[in-house]
Amino acid sequence: MTSRGSATLVGLSAIAMWSLLGLMAAAAGAVPPFLMNALAFGISGVGATLALALTGRLSALRQPLKVWIFGTAGLFGFHFFYFTSLQHAPKVEANLVNYAWPLLIVLFSGLLPGERLRWHHVAGAGLGLAGAALIVTGGRGLAVDPAHAWGYGAAVASALIWSSYSVLSRRLGAVPTAAVAGFCLATAVLSGLCHLALEETRWPDGPTAWTALVGLGLFPVGLAFFAWDVGVKRGNIQVLGAASYLSPLFSTVFLILAGFGRFTPAIVVAAAMITGGALLASKDVLLKPRAAPEPA
Repeated sequence: MTSRGSATLVGLSAIAMWSLLGLMAAAAGAVPPFLMNALAFGISGVGATLALALTGRLSALRQPLKVWIFGTAGLFGFHFFYFTSLQHAPKVEANLVNYAWPLLIVLFSGLLPGERLRWHHVAGAGLGLAGAALIVTGGRGLAVDPAHAWGYGAAVASALIWSSYSVLSRRLGAVPTAAVAGFCLATAVLSGLCHLALEETRWPDGPTAWTALVGLGLFPVGLAFFAWDVGVKRGNIQVLGAASYLSPLFSTVFLILAGFGRFTPAIVVAAAMITGGALLASKDVLLKPRAAPEPA
């Protein structure tokens, strides 16, 4: 059985991998989002399923229908509404609304048995959200236009779906993490259908773009979801929620280092806010008193 601390570290590795999502997606070129989703989840789903077959664990995919619906709705539903929000609302505002999901994870975690929601969890996640807002907006104001209500609604739906999926996964702790392979396959199929219905096909252009797409399928859209499953089921979910705001921060830094942007004072301030929020939410873990030594 994975310890709570170890599971939290595994969950944090998912956040690190998601930080590479923006860079790899940019390197993959102008591939339509649902096609990119279908290809990346196809790579992760097929790869994970082959690994299960080689290790004699294919039985992990034999789950009740409600588990399949739950897992597929979490992975595909989040991406469907996220992509929809970007198509029907300004990207800056839609991204910011979507980034409410880490804060929602922290708030919803208080409803779980055995979890206690404290002020510093909420304050840390709130500080992280403020930092994420600074990154997404660049310190500029927001222009919320009622004409884009459908897009904003889709962004809210994406945030609610992912936060609910993450928190409710704790209630399905008996479902093995290996079952995520099936959720990836189902998400790939549904994304492919959405691509055929909604998008014009445009394949990755050249070896670099294909390499980036394979990297997406292996890590941010692959291994990360398995690591996240371990983290939210057995780790400190409040810490994971607040620390999730490190993902847009690191993603921005990686894009800048790769030449897709530049450093600004807003990014430095946002880094301090997000890091401070993550540390504040982790106060219980970082300041946990050591057990007294056994008397001789």
